[in-house]
Formats: sequence, structure tokens, C-alpha cells
Amino acid sequence: MQENPKFARFQRFLGVFLVAVAAFFAGHYFGKSGYIYEIRKNPPKIEIINKTPSVQKIDFDLFWDVWDLTAAQYLLRPVDAKKMLYGAIEGAVRSLGDPYTSFLTPDQNKVVADALNGTYEGIGAELGMKEGQLMVVAPLDGSPAKEFGLLAGDRITQIDGQTTVGITLAEAVAKIRGTAGTVVELMVKREEAKEPFALKIKRGEITIDSVTWADKGDGVAYIRVSRFGVDTNETWSGVVGEVSAKMSQINAIVVDLRGNPGGYMKSAIYIASEFFTGKPVMYEETATGEQVVFNADREGSFKRIPVFVLIDGGSASASEILAAGLKENAGAVLIGEKSFGKGTIQDAREFTDGSGLHITVAKWLTPKKEWVHNVGIVPDVVVERKSEDITAGVDKQLEKALELARK
Repeated sequence: MQENPKFARFQRFLGVFLVAVAAFFAGHYFGKSGYIYEIRKNPPKIEIINKTPSVQKIDFDLFWDVWDLTAAQYLLRPVDAKKMLYGAIEGAVRSLGDPYTSFLTPDQNKVVADALNGTYEGIGAELGMKEGQLMVVAPLDGSPAKEFGLLAGDRITQIDGQTTVGITLAEAVAKIRGTAGTVVELMVKREEAKEPFALKIKRGEITIDSVTWADKGDGVAYIRVSRFGVDTNETWSGVVGEVSAKMSQINAIVVDLRGNPGGYMKSAIYIASEFFTGKPVMYEETATGEQVVFNADREGSFKRIPVFVLIDGGSASASEILAAGLKENAGAVLIGEKSFGKGTIQDAREFTDGSGLHITVAKWLTPKKEWVHNVGIVPDVVVERKSEDITAGVDKQLEKALELARK
């Protein structure tokens, strides 16, 4: 019997694919995807209860038909096979309809990694998707985006004249970021403006400290956390040491999370542990409903010190984890505007060619087991920050936080 060439090609493709990803997913799959292992004595045995849905059978003939026809008949040959492969994977992932689950090409993956490390070239704005629209989660401190007037909550309808309808986050990042000194033109729709307007922003080299601080007088320490990156834990500990050494008396602490788009979840837990211990910072809930608690697990320096937390529409993900944890366990007062509302956890994986996959694997819940996804956290003291205040250099939210802290 003659072997079907398409089936043989598929077998080879599947074999290479499975070898590449088997080790990748094995530990994660069995740890998170619903297998329960019960070890019993007399005699010892393992009982396996499979909670996963049955495997779906997919005929790949259509895929190979399209691949072969395109490669053979497309006018502008030769066809870039690697580009087609990336496009096929990206399309499959995009079909899930989750803006936070995405496949990244090597170039895109490097941009994302550099952003978490605090150094890259672009405009310095964290992007997100809300109600199917591309929006600015936050312009970052010291960035061209902030300098040229981009605000948290702005909707971006066009990038260099091209519509953003149907765009993915990865595509938007690739289009907006670029070499320092070049210009990108964004069409911006702002809630308080009647009509969309164009904003030309000159890209720059972005270097952002993840944690900074200032002595605001009267025993009030102001600590700004701009991101939760790979260096945040170490930088935070260094700042805590400086605050303790340079301030003779600490009566209150203001933690500023405004415009912080998040990052590594473990950094939020690490910082929360500075203010309380032995209590939950958050819960992780998997697709099967299993909940895992993450407690504050170290002895911090700021226990029993009143804490005030600044949040706004640009405070997302790990920022919301920290804000909720401090509110519910350390009695923190939240000041500012409602947070962004991102309540999912992504697992970031990198492949040998430099590409990456960010995949939503779980929800996170507050210590009271509330899910803030697409809802956000409402502050205890609402203080709106209007564009005219920003232009005038007035920060009423910070002023309110300092006023409460000094009391």
C-alpha cells in the first residue's frame, strides 16, 4: 500500500513539533491541567483521575493543501516559509480571542523582554486591548509618550495611517516601537475630546528605573514602582534600605502604582511581604477551578506603618495584585482612579529560535477571592487627574495622598 505523501509529511512535522514541545509542556501540563494524584498505602498505588476534555481530531489535509498551493502558485515568489510558519502559528493562537495570549516572533519577543528589563527603543507606552480597541494602559515615566502628551486611557485608532481594527497587541507593539529618532504618528481618541486627533511622537531610547523614592517630609516616604521587571525585587530592597537609613522617622509610606502596567507576579508578592506576612497576597485559579494561595512569605521592614497606595487606569495586573493585597491585609488606603482590570495570569515561554508564547493559564483573585478582570479596583478616595492638571504640572492625587499620610 502506497504511503500518502501528505500524511508522511504531517507525521514528520508532528514528530519534530512533539519533540520540541514535549519537555516544554510536560511539567506544566501535569502540574496544572487537572490530573489528581492520590498516593495510598496498603498497598501503595497511584490513582489517576483525568479531568481534561477528550482530544479533538483535526484533519490537517486542508492546512497542507493551502500551504502547497500558496508556495507553488503565489505570484511574488519565492515564498518565505519561515514567515508563513510564524503566521500560521500566530493565526492559530489569535483564534482563541484572548488579547493576552499571543505568539511572538523573535523580534517581537526581544522587544517584550527588553521592556520588562527596562531598556528598549520606542515611545515608552504600555498598550492593552479593551472592548476590542487598542488603548494606552500607561505612558511610562520619562518616556517620549509622556513628553508628547499621550495619556492612560487614550484609544489608538490608527498607526501611521493604518487602522487598528482587528490588530493584535503584538502587531501594535511591532508597528509603534522602532529606532530612536524616528517618528510615529498615532490617531488618538480621548474620552474628553470631541474628535480624534493626530499625535506625532519621536521615538527614543527608553531606560526606566523600576523603583524610585523621595522623602516628602513629616516622616512620609514616597516610593514609586513603575514596573515589575526582572530587577524589581533587588531594586526594591535597595530602596527600602535607603529609606530606613536616611529617614530618622517613618510615619507613613505612599506607594505610587499609577501607570504601572504590571509584569512579574512574584515581584508583587515580594513587595507586599514588606508590609505583612503569613497572609494571602492573591489566589491563582486554574481552568479546572483549583485554587492555589500565594502568601506573603518574608519578614519586611514596613509592618504596622500606615500605607497609602496611588492607582489609576494605567495600574494593571501585578499593580492590582499589590494594591488589593495591601488594602485587604495591611489596611492600605487606595487613592486616585479605578484601575485597569486585568485579572489573568500569563505563562511566558521562549523557543530555541527566539520566538515566544504568552499564554493565559489562570485567573488571579484578591485575598477576598474577588476577580477584578474587566472590572478594576475602585479606590477608597477618588481623585480624578485631568489633562489640564498634567499640563500645569499639578498632581492632585499625590497631594491628597500626602495630606492623608501626614494626618
